[in-house]
Amino acid sequence: MSATPDTPASLDAGPAPRLTSLSHGGGCGCKIAPGVLADLLKRAVPAPAWPQLMVGKDTADDAAVYRLNDEQALIATTDFFMPIVDDPYDFGRIAATNALSDVYAMGGTPVMALAIVGMPINVLPHAVIAEILRGGEDVCAEAGIPVAGGHSIDSVEPIYGLAAMGIAHPDRIRRNADARPGDVLVLGKALGVGVLSAALKRGVLDDAGYRAMIDATTRLNRPGIALAALPDVHAMTDVTGFGLLGHALELARGANLTVRLRFDDLPWLPGVQALAADGVVTGASGRNWAAYGDGVQLGASIDKAARDLLTDPQTSGGMLVSCAPRALGEVLEIFHGEGFTDAAVVGEIRAGEARVEVG
Repeated sequence: MSATPDTPASLDAGPAPRLTSLSHGGGCGCKIAPGVLADLLKRAVPAPAWPQLMVGKDTADDAAVYRLNDEQALIATTDFFMPIVDDPYDFGRIAATNALSDVYAMGGTPVMALAIVGMPINVLPHAVIAEILRGGEDVCAEAGIPVAGGHSIDSVEPIYGLAAMGIAHPDRIRRNADARPGDVLVLGKALGVGVLSAALKRGVLDDAGYRAMIDATTRLNRPGIALAALPDVHAMTDVTGFGLLGHALELARGANLTVRLRFDDLPWLPGVQALAADGVVTGASGRNWAAYGDGVQLGASIDKAARDLLTDPQTSGGMLVSCAPRALGEVLEIFHGEGFTDAAVVGEIRAGEARVEVG
């Protein structure tokens, strides 16, 4: 078969390059550093007030929310990144799960997605690109929604993600800014995805570590729908590229309260603490700390490795839920009932300066 410039004969012949070798970063570790992002947003022209816009850019929330009527609010978000793993099907699954998480974190039910695709079309075999798309479509099918279209470009680095839309009752929208003094904090997934991805890129991640990473990053945060139905669940967010400290600080600043985290109660993916102690971390950990460390007070027992874990960028991470103590049993029951066995109480909300304290 003769080749054309658009479909070289070599594309589907011979070994494909490692996906992670084609990108300068991977997963949510690709995010623009929070300090740089804040500066960019400050330079933007202020948007006019939109009465129906329930959630916009003000509190760095997970998704935008627009009230359609008294019974329905539209949740809209977009999320995409470069490969965090080399298996194309797993990459597609992780990226799609991560994008849908923002809908769940607002308390919504996904209804539709559009694919965002940027690929080095003359570098990657077309069969590899098709596997990425298949992974995303399979996750959306698991969530009960179609990938109804999208947009694709020929790019230098492989990029995949979704624009996702969901629906919720306006009274069940859960922002990241509505925590209350006395609330307890529950984290839905174990931490350490960035560390495991760094280990993978360095060739030191074993099969068990890879399986743990894939299981965590492809688990849909569906408990968000049931959690938002509980009146005593006051605030929710998901922990992604800015790490646990970064997203907890957004919660603290949004509510103008202090978030207190207990390091010893945090759940970790297998092996990540040892890897971090050996210096296996992502560059994003340091960038995250440089961006928001002035808003965090660390206890004397928190060393450099522990700090790197707290700022570790999570791809498709767990939900951080702020609820009244009387709702704690029901919150944990919802998480555990959906298979989130690592869900745990990790801290509380206190009156005080808008910051995060770790002890």
